[in-house]
Amino acid sequence: MVIDDLTAAGLMEKIKDYTHEVGHCYRCSRPIEPITAPQWYVKIAPLAKPAIDAAKTGKVKFFPVRFKKTYIDWMENIRDWNISRQIVWGPRIPAWYCLDCHPQIKVNFLDKNKKIVSGFYKDLKGKYSVEEIKNGLQSLVAPVDVSFMVEESIQCSKCHSSAVIQETDTFDTWFLSGQWPLNTLGFNPKDPSKSSPDFGYFYPTSVMDTLWDILFFWVARMIMFGLYLAKDVPFKTVHLHSRVVDARGQKMSKSKGNVIDPLVMTEKYGTDALRMSLVYGIAPASDFVVSEDKIRAQRNFVNKIWNASRFVLMIIERFVEKNPKLNISTTIDISKLNDDDKNILTNLNSIISSTTTNIDKYRFGQASENLYQFFWHDFCDIYIEKAKDRGEDVIPVLLTVLINSLKLLHPFIPFVTESVYQILRDKAGLEEPQLVTASWPKEIKL
Repeated sequence: MVIDDLTAAGLMEKIKDYTHEVGHCYRCSRPIEPITAPQWYVKIAPLAKPAIDAAKTGKVKFFPVRFKKTYIDWMENIRDWNISRQIVWGPRIPAWYCLDCHPQIKVNFLDKNKKIVSGFYKDLKGKYSVEEIKNGLQSLVAPVDVSFMVEESIQCSKCHSSAVIQETDTFDTWFLSGQWPLNTLGFNPKDPSKSSPDFGYFYPTSVMDTLWDILFFWVARMIMFGLYLAKDVPFKTVHLHSRVVDARGQKMSKSKGNVIDPLVMTEKYGTDALRMSLVYGIAPASDFVVSEDKIRAQRNFVNKIWNASRFVLMIIERFVEKNPKLNISTTIDISKLNDDDKNILTNLNSIISSTTTNIDKYRFGQASENLYQFFWHDFCDIYIEKAKDRGEDVIPVLLTVLINSLKLLHPFIPFVTESVYQILRDKAGLEEPQLVTASWPKEIKL
């Protein structure tokens, strides 16, 4: 029709076919048809300003630090937030309309015969009861200028009609997720003083860890909601971790079929190996490739920890067989240390210091890489090899380095290190019952 009118008016210059892009659903890959429809919005500027100030003043810190600027830039240019979605699953927006006050509302519903009926209420009134519409309601479209009630009622507050119907739009996922720190801890929005003890103890929490690609979708929303409702930030630090991608740099997803199944890898190489492969040498908040080769390499490292620990125990047992009264101790006599002992203990102090600093600064990839090098090369390849031909005076240093190494490695490789520690605890009479609650290593005075 438009083409005919333009041609008749002499305004059509030419008609030419062209290829253009069409949006597709990320789940089913079918073409998307854009439909203009009224939506619900949150006026965002009053919420964004306190959240921006929290970042600028350091009330909320970001790691890596570069994301502070990213967060602020986005928040300073944020637009009003569309919080409504036209999907079935999810909490419905708490708004109720009176159909008699607003007969121009359009409804789509299944009648008592399960047939789809669609039309304006003014045209359907008298043909279908309000109850039939409510019971089969699929969706409704209300003009943007109609009034609504924010509390459920069986009657209209204006005309007292019982033809009251709830909005069918559901909340945006991030509107709900943004309230997670409040809802999970039992926050009482009507009277914060009556919130649960958990809320009083855990809010705000210390560290929030998530993937960098939902900084705006989730983290920003949590900060805004926390400041608006609870008058405080929900967490003091935001740590943004890295993202696993496939060999082509694509984000792993089930729909793409490029996922490495962690259950299969765990069954094949062990949980510790998979865990270490997801941390080892990874730059903060970056994309990284996890391959089966990398997981296999970390399996070899886990085996190295086990075998080296068993070898240390074998050395100790050899001396105990010769001297059953031998006191197995981690107490080091500085006067009896040779150069090899001093070197490994100096290196141990260095790795304790660097690991502590790296973990405190969320540099987990660097911490794990340094620990790998220290344990495999400094301790196993050099010190243990030389310790084979030493006397019983080597036991305190061997145990000290091994136990402290297990403690440092425990956050990255929890299962094998705990198993080894329990064996050592029985053999050497260690006081701390388990690694997970053990004290963090301290540098040794030399």
